[in-house]
Amino acid sequence: MATSKSYEITITNNLTEKEAIDFVMKEDKSLCNPTKEARKQLLEIFELPMSFSRAFDLISVPQRDQNSNVLSFDSIEDITFVELKTTKKALPNNLRGFFFGATENEFELAGRLGNQYKFCFVSLHDDTKSFVYQSLEEIEEIITNKRIQYQINLKK
Repeated sequence: MATSKSYEITITNNLTEKEAIDFVMKEDKSLCNPTKEARKQLLEIFELPMSFSRAFDLISVPQRDQNSNVLSFDSIEDITFVELKTTKKALPNNLRGFFFGATENEFELAGRLGNQYKFCFVSLHDDTKSFVYQSLEEIEEIITNKRIQYQINLKK
């Protein structure tokens, strides 16, 4: 059973993620927050299983029409899946000192898509508000420590 403290943490994390999405979408006009149906269609186009539907937060389409809700692109090579990793910690040199969690699905999708999948590291601290895109390959070059943590649900 979830405690009131874990519920408060979840609410705070959801608000922080929403703040990060709003920030990066304001700064990078190529970004789009796909609906559930758009996620499904994207995964079908890329011939990927639906299990990846939550392994990305946004997509980037460079020629995106800001005045249209219709997502159009010339080629699937124009689409980049974007997964946000967000902190409110002051990071004068964004990425240095960043601590984040990632799912196996995020790493697997990043591996399958190569440069068409980017992690977006967002610092929301007032003094260092910024974001940096990194591919899985770029991240793997700078990881100093990586560990696996299992999240387990037991029968009721």
